Amino acid sequence: MEYENLLDDPSADPFEIARHAAERIAELTGAERHDIALTLGSGWGSAADLLGETTHSIPAYEVPGFSKPALEGHVGTLRSILLPDGRRALVIGARTHYYEGHGVRRVVHSVRTAAATGASVMILTNGAGGIKEHWSPGTPVLISDHINLTADSPLEGATFVDLTDLYSSRLRGVARSIDPGLDDGVYVQFRGPHYETPAEVQMAKAIGGHICGMSTALEAIAARQSGMEILGMSLITNLAAGIQQTPLSHEEVIEAGRAAEARISRLLADIVHAL
Repeated sequence: MEYENLLDDPSADPFEIARHAAERIAELTGAERHDIALTLGSGWGSAADLLGETTHSIPAYEVPGFSKPALEGHVGTLRSILLPDGRRALVIGARTHYYEGHGVRRVVHSVRTAAATGASVMILTNGAGGIKEHWSPGTPVLISDHINLTADSPLEGATFVDLTDLYSSRLRGVARSIDPGLDDGVYVQFRGPHYETPAEVQMAKAIGGHICGMSTALEAIAARQSGMEILGMSLITNLAAGIQQTPLSHEEVIEAGRAAEARISRLLADIVHAL
């Protein structure tokens, strides 16, 4: 059955709902805790098959606070994977995007749930537009920092969280030990769902951005609030508007993800195994 979404009730405690979700995941998987969590965005989905043994795959809507995905390319499942060294990974294929209009609590619920399962590392991936002209479609890049242009935050009330080294330099070092050629950049989260205009892309570039997307930043803030260490990675699916001269489309994003999927999935799996 699909659970009523208690996160829509402003009087509800989102961390309590995350704890209930974690308890339900433990019940459905038989795993008392998970050690690492991954949100797999466009193009990254096949990494789950390379991590280890998938012992359980759960429709996300069977877990409190989750709903069915709204976008092609997101599978709507939670997978519990036994890694070769005995650790557990929780793979989240049920991302709620800010542009869906469900509120920030639901956007970051998966991250808070992952923390409640015991995960200390949160890996956030996405497909995004690149501003650096030497990036070609299919290029994976590390997120070194972000600029949040949603004018929103997952933090509620007088909650002050330090975002210095939000995207862990230690984890980026591990990633570069697997692929020394990985470039990095500052991720800019726009509200969406429309793509950025060329002028907005130039604004992002002027304020220090290198990657344009519609996810990740709010999730990273929530992960830091929950005490997690964060690795962010973007698959450059296209050059951003005005950098690329042809019109942008979601089909282009999906196709670029498919073309790069085998290579970037192997890369991500190798990074996880090295953590």
